[in-house]
Amino acid sequence: MNSKKQENIVRKVISVDADNKSLGRLAVEVAVLLRGKNKATYVPYKDVGDAVLVKNITKMKFTGNKLENKKYFHFTGYLGNLKTATLKEYLNKSGPKEVLRTAVMGMLQKNKLRAKQIKRLRFEK
Repeated sequence: MNSKKQENIVRKVISVDADNKSLGRLAVEVAVLLRGKNKATYVPYKDVGDAVLVKNITKMKFTGNKLENKKYFHFTGYLGNLKTATLKEYLNKSGPKEVLRTAVMGMLQKNKLRAKQIKRLRFEK
């Protein structure tokens, strides 16, 4: 008899202020909350994380020479078409929301749970 026990996962909306925080440290904080690693009930194969609301995303800071030196890569699928953009170009084109979302995506597990977890990342001005 295969009976699946349905668990009730209580999700809260956690607000994170991005004011004067660097990109990487903010992304780590958000990724931990989305995965639920701050909870006692955390197991890697379950999605027990909370929803995260990031405020003041435009006041996020970038340390060092990252605006000129950090590169983002995108492969179009065609031979020889690896597109590169610096952080400054990517920031102007996509905005700070997409920069943080990309950083958090890289920190989440690369499996089916990642799509569900990243949907719980929201932004507020």
